[in-house]
Amino acid sequence: MAVPGFDPSRRFRRDNPLRWPAAPVGKDMVLLMRRLTRTVATAALATALALVSACSSGSDKSDDAKGGKGGSLEKVTYLTSFGNFGRDSYAWVAKDKGFFKEAGFDVDIKAGQGTGGVIQTVVGGQADFGPIDLTGGLLQLGNGQAKDFTAVAAIQQRTMAGIATVEGKNINSPKDLEGKKLADTPGSVVRNLFPTYARLAGVDASKVTWVNGEAQALIGTLASGSVDGIGQFVVGQPTIEAVSKKKAVMLPYSNVMQDLYGNVLITSSKIAKEKPEMVKRFTAALLKGLEYSLANSKEAGEILKKNVDAANPVAAAAELDLMAAYVRSGNSGTAIGTLDSGRVAKSIAILQGAGALKQNITPEQIIDFSLAPKA
Repeated sequence: MAVPGFDPSRRFRRDNPLRWPAAPVGKDMVLLMRRLTRTVATAALATALALVSACSSGSDKSDDAKGGKGGSLEKVTYLTSFGNFGRDSYAWVAKDKGFFKEAGFDVDIKAGQGTGGVIQTVVGGQADFGPIDLTGGLLQLGNGQAKDFTAVAAIQQRTMAGIATVEGKNINSPKDLEGKKLADTPGSVVRNLFPTYARLAGVDASKVTWVNGEAQALIGTLASGSVDGIGQFVVGQPTIEAVSKKKAVMLPYSNVMQDLYGNVLITSSKIAKEKPEMVKRFTAALLKGLEYSLANSKEAGEILKKNVDAANPVAAAAELDLMAAYVRSGNSGTAIGTLDSGRVAKSIAILQGAGALKQNITPEQIIDFSLAPKA
């Protein structure tokens, strides 16, 4: 630090009038010390301000990267639709690739148990988001079994619900289900929609026996031979064949009900109303994981295996490859996740025509179109 009054370029000579002045004493010493104190204080303040500015700049970037949450991630609980199969691996991908974190979320992923279970858990506040089959949601809402949930994005543009069996069970058409025993979770859309499917497919539903099962154990139950078929999304075919070592036979509901959507992302009506921007950020991050998974199915299967020990990465990748056609439908527009009010109205009309709804409902009662991605 330079000392006031001193110029090292000036030679110190007794006869030099510009020589270094005599050492200050008394009042001069006090003035010099004050000047030194002010100089040091000013330098210290400038250094402190520079440090604060640098820290603030770093925090701003961190906030932007984390959705503007002040550097802290918002904790969210997410349910899969049905166990932990390849069809649900996109949530694990969104977490593993950092899409959730970039949007400001710390996500805890838990296995769901079908449409009814997911709705109950989300509405009850034990989870924030989860996918359900939209038709199953319409049945629950229209029959007074559930309320206070809202759909905010489509996962599949066509329903993937169906009945699965294996060769040797003598089931090759819907009519062959009569006299057979099927297993599924009580709240599954496949099971709840079966009476409507049976009526449209010409099956006597009273001649079909249903027994309860758990999502993750259904394929093993079928492989053991204790039941003739199970409720299952049609993309489960690779996993069924991997477990049972037999060729799978699938009876898709979409063969007789073509206008029905597949899974949709739901949240509680309370969260949708109070945190709309949070819902949009989460939805965008999840759909980013979905799009990445469809484009990189092998990697997605490996990510699922890394997080779920029981997962079969090859079967998971095959499920995603089959699911791509349901996610990207000709009716979906240009963006993944879009929902169309007219199509939902047609779904409601199909259910009403089959006598499956006890009360009239509208698309707006189950979907918040202001939060859904735009076509």
